[in-house]
Amino acid sequence: MPVIQLENITKSYLMGKTALPVLHGISLTIEKNEFVALMGPSGSGKSTLMNILGCLDTPTSGKYLINGTDVSTATDNELAHIRNKEIGFVFQSFNLLPRLTAFENVALPLIYAGMKKAEREKRTLEKIEAVGLTERMKHKPNELSGGQNQRVAFARALVNNPSIILADEPTGNLDSKTSKEIMELLVEIHRQGNTVILVTHEEDIAAYAHRLIRLKDGLIESDVKQQ
Repeated sequence: MPVIQLENITKSYLMGKTALPVLHGISLTIEKNEFVALMGPSGSGKSTLMNILGCLDTPTSGKYLINGTDVSTATDNELAHIRNKEIGFVFQSFNLLPRLTAFENVALPLIYAGMKKAEREKRTLEKIEAVGLTERMKHKPNELSGGQNQRVAFARALVNNPSIILADEPTGNLDSKTSKEIMELLVEIHRQGNTVILVTHEEDIAAYAHRLIRLKDGLIESDVKQQ
């Protein structure tokens, strides 16, 4: 069964009384353990598509299945539950809580999920070790470099063992050396069995993915295998 199935997804936003269409009928299947890059110019609809894929928004019409479950008509509470269980997010701006240590930031989704303390601490430590940050886990975001903060964000994304890792411009705030390190980490995360969807506007970053989907004017312009 595919991890993701989109069937004729459309999305319009109301501007006053006028409906502004952004996605015009997108159909897409992503299998387990694929590594997909999404690209497209500003206004192509890639941010809207990413918000729908990440269950941050619902489509105007069409069907969206995650692991066979239809989430296209889910309520806000149902979407929040699906996000916490199925999707690990990594954002360009890290989105870490400044007052919490790296360890506490990574553990946060498990607190929301109601996991018991001993199991939570064990799982958090495993994921921090997996991204190579054990020695820095008691530091807060302002005591860490950009690359280290992005590693914390990856550990947090992985901590619930989600079906999908959704990385939105994960190297956007990093220099080229750190970007390479972060992308090598993402490749390793994929190698361990995760399905990865990467949103980027940089060709060299998209080149790490095994499949490249380009959007234009709210439609899929091309969908090609790489490597």
